[in-house]
Amino acid sequence: MLLTFTALFWAGNAIVARAARDIVPPVALAFWRWSFALLIILPFAWRYLQRDWPLIRENWKILTVLGCLGIGAFNSLLYTGLQETTALNAMLLQSGQPALILLVGSLVMGDRTSWRQITGAVVALLGVLTIIARGNVGALADFRFNAGDLIIAFAVFLWAIYAVMLRRRPAIHPLSLFAVTLIVGIVVIAPFYAVEIQSGRLINPQRDGILAIGYVSIFPSVLAYLFFNRGVEVIGSAGTGMYMNILPVLGAGLAIIFLGERLYAFHAVGLILIV
Repeated sequence: MLLTFTALFWAGNAIVARAARDIVPPVALAFWRWSFALLIILPFAWRYLQRDWPLIRENWKILTVLGCLGIGAFNSLLYTGLQETTALNAMLLQSGQPALILLVGSLVMGDRTSWRQITGAVVALLGVLTIIARGNVGALADFRFNAGDLIIAFAVFLWAIYAVMLRRRPAIHPLSLFAVTLIVGIVVIAPFYAVEIQSGRLINPQRDGILAIGYVSIFPSVLAYLFFNRGVEVIGSAGTGMYMNILPVLGAGLAIIFLGERLYAFHAVGLILIV
């Protein structure tokens, strides 16, 4: 049940980011998303941070990696990619996470992987390539891709590394883990946000922009990240990844309903291969 809500909140994340692309610049959305999320959870996490500080200090390297990947990089890249591609494409590309998590888990953590799982992962990655190429084999041969799709595909790859590396986290409270990785991620995003501001890309201070920041700060951030981390803890990264196959279904439905995006044949082919 927790992972079902995680998928729903993350699907909404891409929908809101795409809808607000002309109101809130991508790095600004990522920066304020995590800043407000930190303010929300810090009062609840403070006592655990104090208790876990020795372990946090001892394991700062892995915590820094987790913060850079899961907080700093993934959503900044996702929001940047959504400036150039549709939320539907973003959702379908994210559905390749289970295959990447499986492959990264096998390579990095030495997870035992059957040939059936490997075959499934390869087929799923072919589905991802189908979406990136938009069903055009010539685009693959000529390396002609939509920049937004490529950025999101790279973000998904980094998320797979995060999901696998999460198993190496120290034995600290989930709120301590979340707070520390939030702080790391915000520090990583800050200089890029400064560059974005310097370039003249500013938040349009209207109601829709505030609502967009509010949504992404609470639902796909505070709630979904805690739910996801708990899911990895209970059933492992591979099991969690396979469970997230409902993400593209929810995302496609929301994109069609709220953004008026169209489902093309290459979307369906890619989704069939992935799932």
